[in-house]
Amino acid sequence: MSLIPSWFGGRRGDASDPFSLDLWDPFKDFPFPSSSLSASPLRGNSAFVNTRIDWRETPEAHLFKVDLPGLKKEEVKVEIEDDRVLQISGERKVEKEDKNDKWHRVERSSGKFMRRFRLPDNGKMDHVKASMENGVLTVTVPKVEEKKPEVKAIQISG
Repeated sequence: MSLIPSWFGGRRGDASDPFSLDLWDPFKDFPFPSSSLSASPLRGNSAFVNTRIDWRETPEAHLFKVDLPGLKKEEVKVEIEDDRVLQISGERKVEKEDKNDKWHRVERSSGKFMRRFRLPDNGKMDHVKASMENGVLTVTVPKVEEKKPEVKAIQISG
């Protein structure tokens, strides 16, 4: 059960999740700068900083899917820090402005982003793979095969 009500930003993980390093900012969508995270240099001018990531666990792997529309794979970094922390970061550059252009609206976001996740012990850190297709980054962290206990039948004498 989620400890953070769904009206504070849709799908949220359990606040007691030991694998998440995300900080919840209850004021992130408000238009005033009093939020604790608003002063962050990574905040940029937009919600691009709050890049949404899905983390799904299958019997074989942990899968991370990240929506990064308009970014090339060269503009994104996927790293493993301290042997168990997955870090996904990148930057969307601001478009060059032509002095002859008249802007009517700017809604597309730009700026830096960084997300970090503490990975569980069952991940194979030396086999992590990442791919990017149609603006969606997929990071696959294979899981260590669980050893099933060996059962040996013992003959009963007598």
